[in-house]
Amino acid sequence: MHAPGPMQLLLIAIVLLVLFGRGKIAGMMGEVGKGITAFKKGIKDGNEEIEKAAADTAKDVTPEKDKV
Repeated sequence: MHAPGPMQLLLIAIVLLVLFGRGKIAGMMGEVGKGITAFKKGIKDGNEEIEKAAADTAKDVTPEKDKV
């Protein structure tokens, strides 16, 4: 199977513009951008939670008998 050439991609883009119009396509791309941003924020928040939990468990390693 081969990748579509530039003329085929241009034809697909023209058909999509005719079917959906510029406004709908722009709106869809805006929603895709919001989704990507929310996904990245979720990944970042998850990593921060994991790092915080690891830092909390590593914070105090003094054995119970040596604590004053």
